[in-house]
Amino acid sequence: MKVLVDAFGGDNAPLEILKGCVLCLEKYENLEIILVGNQEIMEKTASENNIDLSKFEICDAPDIITMEDDAGEIMKSKKNSSMAVGLKLLAEGKAEAFLTAGNSGALIMGATLIVKRIKGVKRPAFSPVMPTSKGPVLLIDSGANVEVRPEMLQQFGIMGSIYMENVLKVDHPRVALANVGTEDHKGGELQHEAFRLLKESNINFIGNMEARDIPAGATDVIVADGFTGNVIVKMYEGVAKELFTKIKGVFYKNLKTKLAALLIKKELYELKQYFDYNQYGAAPVMGVAKPVLKTHGSAKADAVVTAMKSVIDFTGTDVIGKIEKNITAMKKKGESNEGA
Repeated sequence: MKVLVDAFGGDNAPLEILKGCVLCLEKYENLEIILVGNQEIMEKTASENNIDLSKFEICDAPDIITMEDDAGEIMKSKKNSSMAVGLKLLAEGKAEAFLTAGNSGALIMGATLIVKRIKGVKRPAFSPVMPTSKGPVLLIDSGANVEVRPEMLQQFGIMGSIYMENVLKVDHPRVALANVGTEDHKGGELQHEAFRLLKESNINFIGNMEARDIPAGATDVIVADGFTGNVIVKMYEGVAKELFTKIKGVFYKNLKTKLAALLIKKELYELKQYFDYNQYGAAPVMGVAKPVLKTHGSAKADAVVTAMKSVIDFTGTDVIGKIEKNITAMKKKGESNEGA
């Protein structure tokens, strides 16, 4: 499998990306990586940190899209950036997938306009996987589409269900709609119509769900507009970080608590790892015609390794083909009902 990696995406690029890619080649068999980015800086960084780049193919892309750049610059002044060039190479079939930790807005625009959407899909969506007490949950959308229409939420539910079933092997995944209450009539016009469409879809739709029920594992897929989804995922991260800060404070309070911490050191570490976003890989940009995945902007080498597993798992399935087939069938069904 050949994967394009944006060597200049994220806060810790290119050093941590390069270190992570070295680890990826050591861990995953039959993996080839094309590093995309400013070749001169990559080689200088590698030389200064004793990183061997001889096993990588390097594609020079002199420009860099920063986190502060406007999303539209990927199609304008930053057409020669690592992200833009990587997406173009993916669209041309030079590799099977693209991975980045870079600018989210630019990625959505580039993936949509360069790689293109799956036929019939109205909008691509970010789909991070998050921990719950009963296993992982996929949140779709987590920030790509602040404003949506009901039919987009319906497609999010379908795409999320197909991903969870085929990539994470969840049998008959439960799909819920993020809302202000669990009753069928809750929410505004958008939620009412989305509820109806999701209920008519060929998925295991279980109704509305409040955000507080997500950590308990009450669903496998949570459907939301990008604004709501982004608030959920950021709150998830913030609460987990603050929780462990408080726990650490308790165990370092005095000699007695420090001794207690030593007794359960392994269990505390396992708990911390469970809630670490780096353990859940990269978020696929669902709805794009080829595998495009986004890992956390602050990703370090170990997060790149975990993200690569997401890339391999996603690319090794026919999720994109199944989404297109399902969306096409749904469209034909709607046209048939209108003509009846």
